[in-house]
Amino acid sequence: MRTNFDFTPYRRSTVGFDRLFDLLEATARAEAPDGHPPFDIERDSDDSYQITLAVAGFAPSDIEIVAQNNQLTVSGRKSDERDDGRFVHRGIATRAFERRFQLADFVQVQNASFDNGLLRIALKREIPEAMKPRRIEIAAAPAANDRIEAPAADKTAA
Repeated sequence: MRTNFDFTPYRRSTVGFDRLFDLLEATARAEAPDGHPPFDIERDSDDSYQITLAVAGFAPSDIEIVAQNNQLTVSGRKSDERDDGRFVHRGIATRAFERRFQLADFVQVQNASFDNGLLRIALKREIPEAMKPRRIEIAAAPAANDRIEAPAADKTAA
């Protein structure tokens, strides 16, 4: 079931969220209409994720994973295999596919593994030290009795 959501009212009343709305709209457009291949996204910890795609019928050499500009693209193309009439029924989908995932800032692909028809892609958010919050110490103000006053002898002379 696909639903289109209109972000226009939100665009009018917010400032600086254009990129977020563009990503949401692009994701809605790029979503595969038939849901092939199916996938799971798991959170392993606060900063660690794993995407698992069910790619039965594909070999690791048939699959390409590309991470670029906060976007992860997984595509698969089965090498030409001749069907010489030996299949009575062919239910394992081996058609070409492409899945796109929008990655948040500082999310990096760690590795990918292939086992029993499942492609697993490990992701980790690594925020640079310069971007992490840091505590700023507040310096104490000078004490009030540190002011310089005229000596008492000068006051009597006048």
